[in-house]
Amino acid sequence: MEETLVFIDEGFLDKLTKLFGDGVRLKFDKFEFAKAIAEKQNLFCKHLFYYTAPPFQGTPPTKKEQSMKEGYDKFIFSLSKNKKITVREGRCQRVINSDGKIEYNQKGVDVLLTIDLNHIKDDFQNVKKIILISSDTDFCPIIKDIKERGDIEVILYTYFDRKRRSKFSLSNELISCCSKYFKLTKQDFDNSPLNETKNIESSDENNKT
Repeated sequence: MEETLVFIDEGFLDKLTKLFGDGVRLKFDKFEFAKAIAEKQNLFCKHLFYYTAPPFQGTPPTKKEQSMKEGYDKFIFSLSKNKKITVREGRCQRVINSDGKIEYNQKGVDVLLTIDLNHIKDDFQNVKKIILISSDTDFCPIIKDIKERGDIEVILYTYFDRKRRSKFSLSNELISCCSKYFKLTKQDFDNSPLNETKNIESSDENNKT
């Protein structure tokens, strides 16, 4: 079976699992999820690149923020035990909107993912197809670049809807610059249940209050 690399934008996946879970984030095994997605394309997941950010910490952090960071650190430690997983960490930014609503956004993650995409040809010479799990059009320039510089095919797994002001509106540019695309479903997560005995806590709790 042909090898592939899977790149997961956790910020996107966080919102999607909450949508599919009716407000409660789904728990699932990250690597098994990546493997299953690859197998749907008749590919073998050689390595998973996982992009996330630690929870926001105030100065000084609140008890809740400290607790969230402890849970996050345990999750990252458990995830990093798997040598087939590379974790890249950006940072979490807290933003107060004009209406007073607080939002938390991951920063720097897209830059880290872009760097790794740019190194594929040198670091994984036998890989000709990769899978990107995201909805961020910021990746369009690097996707176009690696396609132009070599014969690497980019397969997009994403989710979008047609609702006005939805978090899941998707630019046609991202779809068009990838070789092909597929919509994720709740079944994709259900097919990769989390083994609770591994004591891996979901990272999706970490960037929210």
